Amino acid sequence: MSPAKLLSIKRRKIPEWKIKEVEELTKLIREYKIIGIAKLEGVPTAQLQVIRKMLKDKVVLRVTKNTLFRKALEKVKPKNMKELVKYLEGSNIFLFTNMNPFELNMTLEKTKIPRYAKPGDKAEKVIVIPAGDTGLTPGPILSVFGKLRIPTQTREGRIWIARDTVVAKPGDTISPDLASLLRKLDIKPIDVGIELKVVYDNGLIIPGEKLKIDVKEYENLIAEAHSNALKLGTSIAYPESTIIRLSIAKAYNEALVLAAEALIITKETINLIIGKAVAQANALAQILANKVPELGLAPTTKAKEEEKEKEEEKKEEKKEEEEEIAEGLSALFG
Repeated sequence: MSPAKLLSIKRRKIPEWKIKEVEELTKLIREYKIIGIAKLEGVPTAQLQVIRKMLKDKVVLRVTKNTLFRKALEKVKPKNMKELVKYLEGSNIFLFTNMNPFELNMTLEKTKIPRYAKPGDKAEKVIVIPAGDTGLTPGPILSVFGKLRIPTQTREGRIWIARDTVVAKPGDTISPDLASLLRKLDIKPIDVGIELKVVYDNGLIIPGEKLKIDVKEYENLIAEAHSNALKLGTSIAYPESTIIRLSIAKAYNEALVLAAEALIITKETINLIIGKAVAQANALAQILANKVPELGLAPTTKAKEEEKEKEEEKKEEKKEEEEEIAEGLSALFG
């Protein structure tokens, strides 16, 4: 039999559904900018269906064989294909989308649901047993608490946790005793859902662990950067409307302080000058009163109260200035 005829027979043996699947995967790879490969192990079918419905307008989810996906890649030949193929191990689900990779990961994180831990599971985060009433009655279970070094007390015929106790850290293996206890306490520490192994973005390979970001931390960093930029702009009087307004206010306040220090009396500085003089007089009186009590020069309660009020006013002015800077920040950076 000729080689051509043998090849023809081999081709006829390939199931039609496999050919169609490769064609469909090829089309998806060409159509979408972002390709995700995620672990499929441990994701219940019912949950997968829910995730499909949630993402149907944004993400195409495809459960297929790694070999078929590799065939589709070989047809398209995208950049860095060899690096992507390295992740084709185990049971996978493939995601096709035009979403930002980080947005995709955050969206998938929101679809996860908690479940009870099983012996042998790895803790994904710190597991804490909170202080308080467990609802459990004393008995053999107390030995489990002791084995896990969880401080307990017995009150009103029930077991109470004395204080919040960390029983596992990320990466720790869940023991049978801990798994059983967590179930009794109705604590579900394991999140189940689609876990991205890698994302392919126009030739760029982004491992799943690099996609996890602390949104709150980034918000704080951006807010700090905005604040620093505003302060810098104000200090150099950068010619921008919001900054100029703040710079003028800052210059006005500094001029008032300087004028008061130089004892230049105006209707704007008179209160500052008198206030400073009274504060200095009170301070001197206090020193003399401590050294020579019989002089009776200790500041009066009224004077102390006035001084306290002035301190409060200064704090309030500082707070108003910070709020003004915050408003300027908002106006400057939107």
